[in-house]
Order: sequence, then C-alpha cells, then structure tokens
Amino acid sequence: MGDFHQSGAITTLHRLGPPSLDRLEAELVAQARSRPVALVLPCLQSELRGPGLKGIVDTLRGVHYLRQIVISVSGSEARAEYEEMRDFFEGVETLGGEGPVLLWNTGPRIQELYRRLREEGLALGSGGKGLSTWLAFGYVLATDVARVIAVHDCDIRTYNRELLARLCYPVVHPNLDYDFAKGYYGRVADRMYGRVTRLFVTPLLRAMKSVLGQHPLLDYLDSFRYPLAGEVAMKTDLARINRIPSDWGLEIGMLVEVYRNCSQKRICQVELVDNYDHRHQDLSEGDPGAGLHRMVVDIAASAIRNLASYGVEFDSGFLNTLTAAYRRFAQDAIASYCDDAALNGLVFDRHEEERAVETFSRGLRAAGLGFVGDPMGLPQIPNWNRVISALPDFLEELRDAVDEDAAEL
Repeated sequence: MGDFHQSGAITTLHRLGPPSLDRLEAELVAQARSRPVALVLPCLQSELRGPGLKGIVDTLRGVHYLRQIVISVSGSEARAEYEEMRDFFEGVETLGGEGPVLLWNTGPRIQELYRRLREEGLALGSGGKGLSTWLAFGYVLATDVARVIAVHDCDIRTYNRELLARLCYPVVHPNLDYDFAKGYYGRVADRMYGRVTRLFVTPLLRAMKSVLGQHPLLDYLDSFRYPLAGEVAMKTDLARINRIPSDWGLEIGMLVEVYRNCSQKRICQVELVDNYDHRHQDLSEGDPGAGLHRMVVDIAASAIRNLASYGVEFDSGFLNTLTAAYRRFAQDAIASYCDDAALNGLVFDRHEEERAVETFSRGLRAAGLGFVGDPMGLPQIPNWNRVISALPDFLEELRDAVDEDAAEL
C-alpha cells in the first residue's frame, strides 16, 4: 500500500488498498455515454516486434468503455508495414463496436498535409513522438466524438486494464472532474530505473530553485512524482489549445502548457500501478544525438526556454552556476538512492550512476549554450486553434486523408 501524503501544488491520487478494477470499469462504462473517451497511442512501426505492444493489444480487447482508439503510426515507410500494423490490432473494438483508427504519419496523404502546414509558416519541428501525438489529437478533434483523451506509450511491458482505468477515471468521472491527469508509478525491478527523472529532472528543478529562489512554475513541476511519464488524460479542450514540443521535451513542455491554460485545482497526478516497466534506452555517453544523452538535452532546452518565457534571464554565467548546483543536487541524490537500494537489497552501481550524472551535466550545458546562442530555438508545434485559423478546412481534410488510407486496405 502506498502513502496518502499530499504535497506540492497539485492533488495526488494514490493507489490505496487492493485493486478495484471492476468498480472503476463499471463507473467508466456508465460515464462514457456523456463523457466519451478516446485513447491515443503514438506508436513506432518498430514496436510491432517489441515486448510491450502485443500485451497492450491483448489487454485492450477486454476494455469496453473507450469510444475511440487512434493509433498514430510513425516509421512505416511502405504501405505493407502500415497494413501489418492494422492487422496487428485485429479484434480490438470500441464501445460502438468499431475498430481502431490508424494514422499513417509517413504516408503520402499525411505528408501532403504536413507540406501545406509548412507552406503556411506553421512549424512542425523535426518529427517524433510529439508530432505523432499532436496529429492524433487533431483527428480526435476532427471526428468530435470524444470529450476526454487518454494517452500512453506503446512499449509498456507491465500493461494492464487497471493502469488505463485509473488514468481515465479522474477526468471522466463528474464527481472528480479534473481537466488533466498525469500518471505516475514506481520503476523498480532488481534495481532502480528512471534515471532521467531520478538523476536529472528532479535535481535540475531543485537546483533551479536554489539558484533562482521560489518560483511558481518550478514548484508546480517539482510537485509531479514522475514528470516524464507518457501516461496522461485530458479534456479535449486542452488538446485544442495546448502547444507541445515535437522532441523529447514533450512531457515537460506539455506540463508547462497545462500550467498556462488550466487552474491548478483542476490538475492531478494519479498512481497507476505498483510497478512499471518499459524499454530502457542506452545512456549514449559519447553521443549527444542519441539515447538518454539526447533526451536530457531536449528536456533541459524545454525547461530553460519555458522559464525564460516567464522572465528568467539565462546567460553563460548563470549557466555555470546552474550546472554546478545541478551536479551537487544530483550527487546528493545518488547517495540517497544508494542507501535506499541497500535497505531493500537492490543492485546499485554507483559508478554507473555517477557516469549518468556526468553525461547529464554535459547535456544540460549543451542545452544552455544552445539557448544562449539561439534563444528562440526549435518552435513548438502550433496549437489546433491556430491551425484552424490558418486553414479552416484542415481538420476535415485530415479526417478525409485518414479515411482514404483506411479504405485502401
């Protein structure tokens, strides 16, 4: 059983006592009539052969309260690969008896829509999970059948129906009526995982607070127990007005947009499962363009640019101070995690943890220097209100493109 402690700027909904899946799902089925739910799955073609996606598909066959399932597929260059993904989801049905909808991101019809957006001066970034998620949000808005959108990753190895039900419940149920819910969970097997959260994001936020003093945005971000979790649920109105990054800064960027556009009383984090496992990425110590190294560069760039938008000044002197403060907070965190691992009999490689902090320090510095050199940086994907303003028929064209791709199967 977890604790029930409330701390920070947002409400925490804990997982207390034995699972209550039957009750949760029965209430979700009842509420789905007035608050239909769309599940968005940003998915790489390569995940088709990974250890997580098959279990997710098998589990979704037993879920009966989803009104819409939208799979945004990236990395499938050939039509045969797109068709293979479609076949993989065979047997998954929504509340209305319909199958999932597949968005073929790399297909010619979607690529033509991307070209039109760029011609209008609407930047889409370099592609990736953020763009895939944003496009799926657009399709949900275009069809106008859902009032709530849930999102989760497709590489979860410990996926189950309780995870999805607990994610949806705070936003779907009218007695709770949150606008945004962020999932959190433990990441422990024979050792502690979640290095980027443990050794980078949390120490960085606390280093920023030690250097800058109290700041409402930092207090808000530091309230999330797992800010990099890919599992979120939100009202469709938020999906319409939020701008999001296209790179690894997606999760932090989304949290900041929610902070801007939503009352904190309508934001919560919810404990989904006791433990969670997914695909683990390499540190890529010597390659800032890959693995966790690239991830921390993108995350740091997102955090720095968002703080700058609130008036925080960043220059090379401040960056030196921040990097030194971050290293101290991260090294103190290593000592705490080492003791925690010892008490619980977990494997703990202190040398590898120190190597991660050194790599993350270089990533932080690279992101900071990138900001000093180019404060504008990579723009966020425009929100859907701006797209509709520039191209009033775009959502209808997106829906038609997806339907035409599906009709050719």
